[in-house]
Amino acid sequence: MKPEVVLELLEAAAEKLQVRVNYEPLQTSVVHGGLCRVKGEYRIIVDKRASAEERVTTLATALAQVMKLSGIALDDAALELPPKVREVLRMHEPGTPAGRGAAGGRTAAA
Repeated sequence: MKPEVVLELLEAAAEKLQVRVNYEPLQTSVVHGGLCRVKGEYRIIVDKRASAEERVTTLATALAQVMKLSGIALDDAALELPPKVREVLRMHEPGTPAGRGAAGGRTAAA
């Protein structure tokens, strides 16, 4: 599945979760955005200059964090996520080896 298609599906999932996604020009070339909370609501900020693949990684990592923090399961029928999107989110879940690396989380040495 093309990154642009996955990105659209992740944006739709964010909308279902009532998470606002903003595309802004960020000043750093290392981080392409992430999750924040504004006035009690989750918001994902994505570097609008990032590639489609980087946008997918940023959005998937942030959505996986929102779902974990909110106690929402990936297999929740209410989300109606295609299997490929669930797979992408699962790869970016906090606490998984891939998720820790993608999210910039701590390693065992930290």
